[in-house]
Amino acid sequence: MDRTLVTVPPSIAMVSLVGSTDSNLRVVEAAFPSVAITVRGNEITLRGPHHECSEVEKLFTELMVVIRSGQAVTPDAVTRAITMLAQEPQEHPAEILSLNIVSNRGKTIRPKTTNQKLYVDAIEENTITFGIGPAGTGKTYLAMAKAVSALQNKKVNRIILTRPAVEAGEHLGFLPGTLSEKIDPYLRPLFDALHDMIDPDSIPRLMQSGVIEVAPLAYMRGRTLNDAFIILDEAQNTTPEQMKMFLTRLGFGSKMVVTGDVTQVDLPNLAHSGLRVVRDILKNIDDIAFLELTADDVVRHRLITDIVKAYSAFDEARQVPRPIRNS
Repeated sequence: MDRTLVTVPPSIAMVSLVGSTDSNLRVVEAAFPSVAITVRGNEITLRGPHHECSEVEKLFTELMVVIRSGQAVTPDAVTRAITMLAQEPQEHPAEILSLNIVSNRGKTIRPKTTNQKLYVDAIEENTITFGIGPAGTGKTYLAMAKAVSALQNKKVNRIILTRPAVEAGEHLGFLPGTLSEKIDPYLRPLFDALHDMIDPDSIPRLMQSGVIEVAPLAYMRGRTLNDAFIILDEAQNTTPEQMKMFLTRLGFGSKMVVTGDVTQVDLPNLAHSGLRVVRDILKNIDDIAFLELTADDVVRHRLITDIVKAYSAFDEARQVPRPIRNS
């Protein structure tokens, strides 16, 4: 049995590390049951097997770096840090959890998992990036944050957000209202993300001036998009022809991000999804990246991870080709 002493510097309040009512500490104790953890003053004493004491010491060191960066450490962040340290190769949670993409009204958007960090890095380093994964993995949200950051840093002159207007069990022609009112439900998730990252009062002005454009995919045909950050969301609902049309809109000084979930295809008559075939077509082209996000990268309510995994297991067992769409 080893005894390891972790000294917390005076610049870090102990409550910020162990959590209110020791909530963070309880997460660590549950993850390392063979390590006895005692907190006294600014010292944390660890007693247990050498390897596990070393891992807990490393965890607290990483969490202290996160706190120094100005970010609050929550039980969720502790859980994610433990997961990162258990991976091979081992990641540094502080590098991921303290990376700021964009801030607005006191809220900072950051990657929360290793794959999300790789996804954000791929967007930065490549002209075209594909983010593929289930609901809740931050595919669109992080792409939107990178777009807003690029606009604020004057790397691009405008943001273009688009989705295919393919509906799950509904038909646009039968919905009431104008075309704009009919397509609003398909574009609403993009507006919701924008409101988290840009002052809502300025969005109408930016849209009116063309700095931000939100439109169905059909509106992209025949255009060349220069000096823009372009996001295609729900790309699993494009046909191969539509995907080719979209990708060939790329102009000089632009960046594209394509997001989607190949398990949630709503195309009619079992039509082929452009997102399913595009990797085989473009996999050997430089400056194009494909990033896979999984249920482990879900950052919504903890139950969503369990739900996604349960559906995946059910589909594999039953060999269901078209899973039920979760909303």
